[in-house]
Order: sequence, then structure tokens, then C-alpha cells
Amino acid sequence: MAYFGTKGWYIKELKALGMTKHPIERRKLELYKTYVVRNFYIEAVAEKKQFQM
Repeated sequence: MAYFGTKGWYIKELKALGMTKHPIERRKLELYKTYVVRNFYIEAVAEKKQFQM
């Protein structure tokens, strides 16, 4: 179980969206700091909302 706002929670949510690696560097998400993973999550959710409109 990962608490909301932790690195584990962001990684779990990104994997649910189908993202397991960095889009450019192709390294595992677990290797990045929390703020980097959070930015990936924010971008992924923004793209998802944009496609739904």
C-alpha cells in the first residue's frame, strides 16, 4: 500500500496508465526522485484529460 503523494503512489498510478519507463532515457521510474516522477504523473494526467475532451 502506498500513501497518497508518495513516490510509490505516483509510480503505482503511472504503471496503471501504462508508463513503466522514462519516455526519453528509457530507465525505470523507480530510479528517479519523487519530484521527477510527480511531474511525469501530472503530464500523463493532463494528456489523458486533453484526449477525453
